Amino acid sequence: MKRTLTILAATTALATPAFAEDLSVVGSWSSLPLHNAYEAPFWTETLPAASGGTINVELTTHNQMSLGLGDIYPLLGQGVYDVAMTVGDYAVSDAPELEGLDVPLLALTADDARAMVDAARPMVADIFRDRFNSHVLAIAPYPPQVVFCNADIASLADLEGLKVRASGRMTALLLEALGAEGVNVSFSEVPGALQKGVVDCAVTGAGSGYSAGWWEVSTHLLPIPLGGWDPVVTAINLDKWNSMSADDQALITSEIVTGFEDPAWASAQGALVNDVACLTGNGECVGGEARAMTLVEVSEEDFTRARTILTSEVLPDWAERAGGDWATRWNESVGTAVGVSIE
Repeated sequence: MKRTLTILAATTALATPAFAEDLSVVGSWSSLPLHNAYEAPFWTETLPAASGGTINVELTTHNQMSLGLGDIYPLLGQGVYDVAMTVGDYAVSDAPELEGLDVPLLALTADDARAMVDAARPMVADIFRDRFNSHVLAIAPYPPQVVFCNADIASLADLEGLKVRASGRMTALLLEALGAEGVNVSFSEVPGALQKGVVDCAVTGAGSGYSAGWWEVSTHLLPIPLGGWDPVVTAINLDKWNSMSADDQALITSEIVTGFEDPAWASAQGALVNDVACLTGNGECVGGEARAMTLVEVSEEDFTRARTILTSEVLPDWAERAGGDWATRWNESVGTAVGVSIE
């Protein structure tokens, strides 16, 4: 009997990976393509497989947990879970300097947006370390944040006097400078707010709005990236990260680029074209049913006016609120990448 138990114990030890690492992971919005197409497959399939079974992941999302959007990263820093990912703008009340990651109107293509994000990454890493006791693993995009309106608009100027749900603080300031009224409404509450007239327009990614059915309660689409690209930051609790082996750290660092970041960025530009087609019926809608929103063409005058307000009012306001040397750091990194400088 004793010999049998010894053999069983040895067999079990061989079957169980040594030094297995368990990660509790909280993903972004469960209903949106970024989570379903990239986050979930990476954490539940790609990474465990690449580790040979030594990294085990338990995945949920912040909306499934009913977490307050502003609580996601602070709770991560406290070690409530190991890994979390959500829109960086959700954390700016705790870290105003983080607004410099997602500046409206500076990146019109996915390549430009990734260059901007890559330039900002050292700043973001410092912010998450100091503010949220976390180590940044990845930054991936939602599609550009465009404008859905349940109102008859023909240009950017027509937003004047309208109530508009912004996707971040910089976007809200930009809208107010354009003469609109920025309104704070959570993503999940937008359809009801549009239907009831609480807001006239709302800013989000074209794909997010399509998936969430905003086309049912809005009539016009203004495809100007008024809300930036809403980068989603994936971070791991710093204490957890420091407790992991160098091999596991290297594996996660490598795999998350090739298995998550790169595919998400590669699809971003094509996704915008497809999402606009699906929302408006202008072009081929792949993988969905085309809707019939009115596509509002963005004029050069619209873009120039918005960009002027951004550089003369919105960015200086952020620099003052962020304080310290953040404006200088931004100028030397993101600003250099996009050709804009905060004076």
